[in-house]
Amino acid sequence: MTNNDIFKKLRVAHQLRDTDIVEILELVDFRITKTELSAFFRREDHPNYVECGDQILRNFLNGLVIHLRGPMPKKGEKPKGEVSAKAKNKSFNNKKNFNKPNTRPKKDDK
Repeated sequence: MTNNDIFKKLRVAHQLRDTDIVEILELVDFRITKTELSAFFRREDHPNYVECGDQILRNFLNGLVIHLRGPMPKKGEKPKGEVSAKAKNKSFNNKKNFNKPNTRPKKDDK
């Protein structure tokens, strides 16, 4: 699987448009035009096809992390929206227990 294939699959999976990808790459200070970007998504036999390099894919992945999670907090600073360990454990206790036997009466029992 090539970098172009990975890039295409991520674009489809996250429903990203060209403008979204350009903005994501700008989050990591990597500038690219929509025209240059479209060359990565062409068929391999197309005359304007360009092989996606490791640097572009790496910058896109780093930008995607920032786009989805937000910027990394500075050292010693608590990230915004961090959930405490107590709150995380509490949310799991609220789920229904699906291992309980079925207690509903059968049709024959009426």
